[in-house]
Amino acid sequence: MKKIAVYVALALLAAACASKETQTEAPIQDRSSGVTPPSQASSSGQTTPRPPAQPIAGNPLKEGALANRSVFFDYDSMAVKDEYRGTVQAHSRYMTADKKDARIRIEGNCDERGSREYNLALGQRRAEAVKKVMTVLGVQDGRIETVSFGEEKPSATGHDEQSWAKNRRADIKYAGE
Repeated sequence: MKKIAVYVALALLAAACASKETQTEAPIQDRSSGVTPPSQASSSGQTTPRPPAQPIAGNPLKEGALANRSVFFDYDSMAVKDEYRGTVQAHSRYMTADKKDARIRIEGNCDERGSREYNLALGQRRAEAVKKVMTVLGVQDGRIETVSFGEEKPSATGHDEQSWAKNRRADIKYAGE
């Protein structure tokens, strides 16, 4: 019985190695303009150039997912919430694919509750938490600077939970902005 299993396995292996099927690349469709680019190879075997890529209108950092620059945190927490992982992923993709030379600064912030020293430390941990997610997603560690402002740069000046929630954040800032 074992001999039969060995022969069957060898026959399958030989059949897999003998396959000469060629795969063809499916045409790529640019869905933004509704235009399908011409085939890379004509019937005569000559390659035809692809049309030049269309430039992105406007500043990509001011549109779509990249326009969101803040990651908000729960009270006394440095954990990046799931609802903000998409924002961090979008900026990570931008830095690894589109802007391989870009540098960013992540600014950690807190609400006014807590001592000055505690808030500076918590703001730093928040900035470091966002940095850690970005480095796991492929952004080089040396391209990300972290800084804490503690409670010194509030985005909302009220003294209620709604204002405090807006101040518990890490902001992503690109060099040159």
